Amino acid sequence: MPTSRPKHLNLMQIRLPLPAFVSILHRISGAILFLLLPFLLWLLGGSLESAASFNVFKGWMNHWVIKIVLLGLLWAYLHHFCAGIRHLALDLHMGLELQTARATSYAVFGASLLLTAVIGGLLW
Repeated sequence: MPTSRPKHLNLMQIRLPLPAFVSILHRISGAILFLLLPFLLWLLGGSLESAASFNVFKGWMNHWVIKIVLLGLLWAYLHHFCAGIRHLALDLHMGLELQTARATSYAVFGASLLLTAVIGGLLW
């Protein structure tokens, strides 16, 4: 008996499980880090150029908008790192059960947010 498949998928109505969100955010954070890598390298190179250029960059980093952007980049890095460890464990066939997959997804979100808050608080 043929199954009736939906003809139009509304992506806003599909409820994805938590491990799917972790995987999607892992890809998005990796893309963000990849695309902003030249900017970050430019910042590093400019800050190491001379004492005067370091003071200019230090002045920029005191602005709250720049701090929010750098906090977002910090979260992207930490989420990508934590989710990458989870994906490596999944590639080794560890944590494939439903309950374990959900628990590790919560752990990735919790660890990345906690580490962002701690490191961001120290750097703010």
